[in-house]
Amino acid sequence: MEIASQPAIRQVMNQATSPETVQVIGGGLAGTEAAWQIAQAGVRVILHEMRPQRFSPAHHSAELAELVCSNSFGAMASDRAAGLLHTELRRLGSVVIGKADEHSVPAGGALAVDRGKFSHDLTTTLESHPLIELRRSEVPQIPEGVVVLASGPLTAPSLTEDLQRFTGLEYLSFFDAASPIVVGESINREVAFLASRYDKGDAAYLNCPMNREQYLHFWQEVAKAEQTELKDFERETAKFFEACLPIEELARRGEDTMRYGPLKPVGIFDARLGDGSDRANKHLRPYAVVQLRQEDKTGQLWNMVGFQTNLRWGEQKRVFQLIPGLENAEFVRLGVMHRNTFLNAPELLQPTLQFKNRSNLLAAGQLIGTEGYTAAAAGGWLAGTNAARIVLGLPPLTLPKTTMMGALFEFISSASPKHFQPMPPNFGILPELPEKVRSKQERHGKYSDRSLSDLEGFQKSLV
Repeated sequence: MEIASQPAIRQVMNQATSPETVQVIGGGLAGTEAAWQIAQAGVRVILHEMRPQRFSPAHHSAELAELVCSNSFGAMASDRAAGLLHTELRRLGSVVIGKADEHSVPAGGALAVDRGKFSHDLTTTLESHPLIELRRSEVPQIPEGVVVLASGPLTAPSLTEDLQRFTGLEYLSFFDAASPIVVGESINREVAFLASRYDKGDAAYLNCPMNREQYLHFWQEVAKAEQTELKDFERETAKFFEACLPIEELARRGEDTMRYGPLKPVGIFDARLGDGSDRANKHLRPYAVVQLRQEDKTGQLWNMVGFQTNLRWGEQKRVFQLIPGLENAEFVRLGVMHRNTFLNAPELLQPTLQFKNRSNLLAAGQLIGTEGYTAAAAGGWLAGTNAARIVLGLPPLTLPKTTMMGALFEFISSASPKHFQPMPPNFGILPELPEKVRSKQERHGKYSDRSLSDLEGFQKSLV
């Protein structure tokens, strides 16, 4: 697959390679995207990745851009926040989104990938680029020169300490968790059925329905199940990110919390119960539904949607096998939970993703307080693009605030430092439309149209 070069720096693509080298620290989604954009600009780049020399608590392979939590990049439609971000990145020549499209698997209206093939392809693509040098070693401190920090929410302790010295500020922290993955053949298909919510897209999710009695029993067992004990320093600083709460935390918040969250039955219909004409019949609706999303192209692996957890592994097997259809489930990965850190970006960063007190140091990914795979790639695109522009003597870019990318980076650089928390892409951070639009769907559509129109104008101004 040929990835388009970005218009912002196309004017320098045919010039001699710059003698200065940019260093990118971290081979996750942000670092991978940043390194690619720098090299595509004709600038040499060293990409530092500590794996396999040293693994974080969440990583399992040495591949670049490993997806550790889910294989989904979120909704594809451009009238959804994640989908709009996908579209913006496609237009800007993102290697991450390009490879995600190439290795996508059925997921209804979402962009999900075969994570193994996706990461392997990105690794070989970057390794084969003549201007990218991949170094497999830990970086204990911030190097001199032009640098992109993309070390992620699980930055190694030595670099964390150096960052803390450099910023003079404490980190914030929260906990993130990964969902279990089940072998497809072990799922009881006489119980589980294929469907997507409101029949959007293909019938891409396996749905395990529960009646009220089954749900209440499951809820009680989840709520009382034993968790992995946190270390003292983690217990003192733990702060859950509300968009990624562990399933047991949801259960402990009340009997119906899971039913209004990942187990909501709304819009899910089992076609085996009728021809669809009677789907409004409440008696045909499950009381709760556990959804599983396809993890690979062949459907051999399925991810339990919304089941990020910190339960002990033995407890996970016991409790999750209470779900109808998963009585004999075989787990290839059980849920894990780990401590994440991120910078107080409003204190430290400009919307160009440059540090305020060191203009040749940039940062991207979850380290800067953005949430989600696509947002990490977006940060990598901007940090990498601006790092290359610094080397080439061009002014750094600030994206239009009316684009999802521009609004996201404007938010993290201008929010209240005192109350700063990680932010996923969402329409609430975009500037208001000039006219009031009551319909949410129509309003999001207008936001999307304005964003893509302004992005096109922005690109043309740089050619």
